[in-house]
Amino acid sequence: MSPQELKVRISAGLLSFPVTHFNDDLSLNLDSYGSHVNWLSGFDAAALFAAGGTGEMFSLTPQEIADVTRTAKEASGPVPIIAGCGYGTALAKDIAQRAGAAGADGLLLLPHYLMNVPQEGIYQHVKAVCDSTGLGVILYNRANSVATADTIGRLADACPNLIGFKDGTGKTDLVRHITAKLGDRLCYIGGMPTHELYAQGFNGIGLTTYSSAVFNFMPEMALRFYKALRANDEAAMARILDRFFFPFVEIRDRQPGYAVSIIKAGVELIGRTPGPVRPPLTNLDAEEKEMLRALMDSAGG
Repeated sequence: MSPQELKVRISAGLLSFPVTHFNDDLSLNLDSYGSHVNWLSGFDAAALFAAGGTGEMFSLTPQEIADVTRTAKEASGPVPIIAGCGYGTALAKDIAQRAGAAGADGLLLLPHYLMNVPQEGIYQHVKAVCDSTGLGVILYNRANSVATADTIGRLADACPNLIGFKDGTGKTDLVRHITAKLGDRLCYIGGMPTHELYAQGFNGIGLTTYSSAVFNFMPEMALRFYKALRANDEAAMARILDRFFFPFVEIRDRQPGYAVSIIKAGVELIGRTPGPVRPPLTNLDAEEKEMLRALMDSAGG
C-alpha cells in the first residue's frame, strides 16, 4: 500500500491497537496474538496498529516488533497494518526497516527516547526516520516529543511520505493550529488515552478519526460510538459514555499504566489469552478485574 493509499484509507475510519500477547514467562505468544488480530479484522476497522503504545512497543525489542508486525500482517487479511516505531534515531531507523521487511503498510512514529529537545532536534529526528523508509509515516505528538505547527509544516514539505499526525497532548489550541496550517496535506488522528472521552471536542477542530483501545475487546460498541460521532448523534454518544466509558475510566485511573493493563484484562475477560503486561507495567488485581467484568456485562460486553 502506497503512503497516499494508506492516508486515504485511515482518514475516515476507526483505528485500533491490538495488545501484544505474552506467555506467562513474558515471551511472545504469537499464535494467540495472530488469532486476536484475525478476529478484530472481521470488524470494520480502517487499520490496525501492531506493536503500538497499547501493544507495549516500549517493552519490545526491535526484532520482537518485527515479529509482531509480521504476525499481524499475516492475520489481518485486507486490513492495513501500521507498525510502531520509536526510540533514538538510529534505533527508530532500524525498527522502520525491520517493520517494512515484515510487511507493514505504514509506521506510527512514537516519541524519541527520554530527552526534551528543541524543535530542530525533533525535525531532524523525524526527517531521518522518514528518509529511511518508503512507508507512510504518522507522527505521534505526545510526552517529550511535541512538534509545533511550524515544525510539522517543515516536515510535510521535506517528507512526501509523512502522511499523518496523531495527537496525544490534548492541547486543542496546538491541534487546531496544525489542522489549519496543514489542511488536507495530512490525515489527523486522535490519540488520547480512551479517546472516546475527547472525540466530540476534537472532531470539531479537524481530527476526523481516532484510535480506540476498547475495540480490542468490545469492537461492536466501539464502532457504535464511532458511527454516532460521524452522524453527530449526541444522544447515542451520551448513552455509551454514561453506561461504559465514564465508569471504565474510573477503573483505569486507579494506577498509572492501567491504560494498557485494563485493555489486556478486557481481552482476557472475553476468553482470549493476551497474558500479562511486561514490567514496568502492572496487571489489574482480582477485584479490579471483577469490576471490569461487571461493567462489561452491564454495558452489553
